[in-house]
Amino acid sequence: MLLNPFCPLTTARVLALKATVMLLLTLLLKARIRIAAFSALGVLLLLLQTLVFLAVSGGLVLAAGGAALVALQQRRSQAA
Repeated sequence: MLLNPFCPLTTARVLALKATVMLLLTLLLKARIRIAAFSALGVLLLLLQTLVFLAVSGGLVLAAGGAALVALQQRRSQAA
């Protein structure tokens, strides 16, 4: 770029605009990286939440099944 020594204000404005564009591009790239990272983190947390839900529901099924067996055994022992 040819700098005109007779227009220092124009040169300063152009340099300020270049610096602003570089800053905005840097912030845009940073935001894209952050969005990608937190999207991956969100997927991992969703997977963890799903696994915990399945484990808890499986435990409740086992507890209900055990309670049903105990109730059945108690009825059989009272009937005999």
